[in-house]
Amino acid sequence: MASKHLIESGVVSIVGSGFIGRSWAILYARTGFTVRLFDVSEEQLKSAETAILHQLKTMQEDDLLNGQQKEDIYKRFSFHEDLGEALKDAVYVQESVFENLEVKAKVFHQMDGLVGDTTILASSTSCIQPSTFTEKLKHRQNCIVAHPVNPPHLVPLVEIVPAPWTSPDVVTMTIELMKKIGQSPVLVKKEVDGFVSNRLQYAMLMEAWRLVEDGIATPEDIDTVIADGIGMRYGIVGPFETCQLNANGMKDYCQRYGEGIYRICKNQGGPRELGGETLQTVMKSMEIKAPVSQLEERRNWRDRRLVELSKLKQRSKQQQTLPK
Repeated sequence: MASKHLIESGVVSIVGSGFIGRSWAILYARTGFTVRLFDVSEEQLKSAETAILHQLKTMQEDDLLNGQQKEDIYKRFSFHEDLGEALKDAVYVQESVFENLEVKAKVFHQMDGLVGDTTILASSTSCIQPSTFTEKLKHRQNCIVAHPVNPPHLVPLVEIVPAPWTSPDVVTMTIELMKKIGQSPVLVKKEVDGFVSNRLQYAMLMEAWRLVEDGIATPEDIDTVIADGIGMRYGIVGPFETCQLNANGMKDYCQRYGEGIYRICKNQGGPRELGGETLQTVMKSMEIKAPVSQLEERRNWRDRRLVELSKLKQRSKQQQTLPK
């Protein structure tokens, strides 16, 4: 079992060199860890290396490297096709492979046979409950989910989800490690399908889908409602604090608006299939705003805005102390 101490230094291994894995790798390397990045082919690793170099350059231009030079951070990376080599002496492993239960189970089984008794094995899975792929492992008490939001180097939320058998020390150490690398961890106290962020996100997406399907609003206008409306507010404070601020406290808010909220939610209806004519309507709308042929350009545009928002939120945190 992982010994109870904060992870201050050492080797962090990233299994899977896709966008999430690369982003994780940069966060750990920026914090001073030695990072070993594993993937199954030399071609994928070369692609990851090129992407990391480009991202480090961009982050240095945006002053997101904590005052360090990109060359110094890059020296902390190594790239591996051999999993055993990548995991040797690792204090922490962040799995970031394809979102598929069978794939996750296979990878965790392989890692379980290669690591020592103190190595934490974390998964980046966005929905899969950790008990479904760690139950029979020798080191199952060291297994946990650390689910990031895409892209992790710009959006700091990480959901920490233990399995029923995960050691409390592993939970504590993982939370503290996330804080050390600059992330904002939240503890999901027990397993639930979709964790917290996706349950909230999917509830909103499903209502957006129903509004389009029922002819209430267009996809373009629904995106505007979020991007230029409630999304701006939720980028600063969450739903409960919004209620607190929009009335004379939470109790007053519920007394004022609770009946209407209950009535509306009761009549929203169940889930809809994400297909058919509604899908065609949404696809047509998205092809105007973000054509498939130009997705990389649109992602870059989004990430530039996220950089600006991230800096704003950092300044806001520094200024949020209430006056006495």
